[in-house]
Amino acid sequence: MPKALSHFFAYLSRMRFIRRWGLMRNTLEENIQEHSLQVALIAHVLAVIGRDICGRDLDPERAMALGAYHEVSEVMTGDLPSPIKHHNRRLTAAYGQLEDAARDRLLGMLPAALRPAYEPLVSPGPADADLLLLVKAADKLSAYLKCVEELKGGNLEFSEAEAAIGRDLAAIDLPEVTYFMEHFAPSFSLTLDELT
Repeated sequence: MPKALSHFFAYLSRMRFIRRWGLMRNTLEENIQEHSLQVALIAHVLAVIGRDICGRDLDPERAMALGAYHEVSEVMTGDLPSPIKHHNRRLTAAYGQLEDAARDRLLGMLPAALRPAYEPLVSPGPADADLLLLVKAADKLSAYLKCVEELKGGNLEFSEAEAAIGRDLAAIDLPEVTYFMEHFAPSFSLTLDELT
């Protein structure tokens, strides 16, 4: 009996071909695979801060997994620039439906026995609400850090984005984000010599 092929992970490996910040000149290109790793790492530390400093009942490893999978639909949809994606509610809703369809298609590529393990990562539900807030914050922090690094490289193209995303982060009412911004974010503007 021939084995059925699953294209799920072959599709996910193509995340490295999906560029971010497509409307902006970049000193260093960023793809959604790199971005997803950074979001996973930041989501993990936000959950650790929440658990170990703020006393919340959070699972850092689950937050990290959700961060790693948060952009998988973009292997089919591409990375639609935020000014377009959030131009109005109808466009935002339509793009959300497109992302849902892409996630469903990806999940359909998995062997049936594995789908229950991956569906909560690709299409998380209400049980992950607290962690999804941290992943969303991690996503915003990753974008902010990209802006900081571009500005450090002399690319003023990111100055408005850095200011806008900084305001968005200041409006997030999560002590984990405040802690990250105070203790970790400033290091991203330093040179290697300053870090060592």
